[in-house]
Amino acid sequence: MAKVAFIGLGVMGYPMAGHLARAGHDVTVFNRTQAKAEKWVAAYKGAKAPTPRAAARDADFVFACVGNDDDLRSITTGNEGAFAGMKKGAVFVDHTTASAQVARELAGAAAGQGLHFLDAPVSGGQAGAEKGQLTVMAGGDGAVYARAEPVMQSYAKAVQHMGDAGSGQLAKMVNQICIAGVVQGLSEGVAFAQAAGLDIGRLFAAISKGGAGSWQMENRMMTMAEDKFDFGFAVDWIRKDLGICLDEAARNGASLPGTALIDQFYADVQRMGGGRWDSSSLVRRLRPVRRAT
Repeated sequence: MAKVAFIGLGVMGYPMAGHLARAGHDVTVFNRTQAKAEKWVAAYKGAKAPTPRAAARDADFVFACVGNDDDLRSITTGNEGAFAGMKKGAVFVDHTTASAQVARELAGAAAGQGLHFLDAPVSGGQAGAEKGQLTVMAGGDGAVYARAEPVMQSYAKAVQHMGDAGSGQLAKMVNQICIAGVVQGLSEGVAFAQAAGLDIGRLFAAISKGGAGSWQMENRMMTMAEDKFDFGFAVDWIRKDLGICLDEAARNGASLPGTALIDQFYADVQRMGGGRWDSSSLVRRLRPVRRAT
């Protein structure tokens, strides 16, 4: 069992830190909203700290799951950042979906202080975090990854080393590109089926186990048809992620015409007031006269 810190107790970080505590690790948490940290401590019997630096002190592993590149820099660098409190040889594992550039930047900064850094974004959403069934894509030194993998297994069903620093974030970009395409296709299929007067339940039974089947179909087809969008992965977040993908594509020369178009479709949903709706609400722009629940 390890002494660990977890920084960022949002919809993903809160249950992930909980799984670490349940696995028997000695967990100290930090969250910008201290009330959330206090709630976590009451539930899991760990400890809370007033700053990332204090949380990271003496930890073998420091985990983080925050919002974006700027948030990540704010909790790692500076006098009260985690790097300032970490002991030599400790490992910082970042589960934020961020840019590959910031991953490489912080990996270099960590190395300069005798620390290790893994960029390890996750897939599986809030439900996966709560069930401890996330998929982790990690970038960084292979030997460091091998040290961290058993600890990450506390909340993951699959953990894969992708290569050097930044590789985990690049893999997550591919994941989000693929998800966006699937959700758009499913949205068009549901909208077409409803316009054609098909029974969605029977349609699901007919096609979900064939070539059209997907996680999105299994988990979101029926709720999309019912205008239910109160799930974990918000439109605002998928737009942030697709923006990262498009920025990286501009750097590496990849062509992402479909992704760019779907990103604008999500912008339409935001303009409809759906920024906090689940990403499956993409179907809403295909039938704007209906009201979401």
